[in-house]
Amino acid sequence: MKLTSYTNYALRSLQLAAIKAPALVRVDDVAKIHNLSRPHVVKIVHELGKAGFLETVRGRGGGFRLGRAADQIIVGDVVRITEGPLDLVECFNPDTNTCPLLGVCTLSRKIQEATKAFMDVLDDLTIADISANKAQLLNRIAPLEMPKVDAS
Repeated sequence: MKLTSYTNYALRSLQLAAIKAPALVRVDDVAKIHNLSRPHVVKIVHELGKAGFLETVRGRGGGFRLGRAADQIIVGDVVRITEGPLDLVECFNPDTNTCPLLGVCTLSRKIQEATKAFMDVLDDLTIADISANKAQLLNRIAPLEMPKVDAS
């Protein structure tokens, strides 16, 4: 199984909001910590806001925070929003399937089982779970948040 970097950074944005709570997190902070482009983070935050995972505050001094309690945000739900259907092989999607082995293929059944097992694990995981080691996470990102000093 492989998730896109978009999903990874969506989860990282939620994790950062959880460890910084109740403070607002700025898009620029996420971009700096994870070395991402600002527009990419804006897109992620916008989608997470539309889904109710984040609350966004516009304007000077704005940013984002969790839209609900961290223990109420299920990682599997975030993955479904950011990834869409996990059609690992074409026969998972009846609209695009051209495989003549549909219904008799052990491989597709096993891949479906594996996908379900993967999502079952993510459905048992919350943003609170991935943020539980708050002190360690904050210590790791602290040097990344420091403004660079011009030595010239």
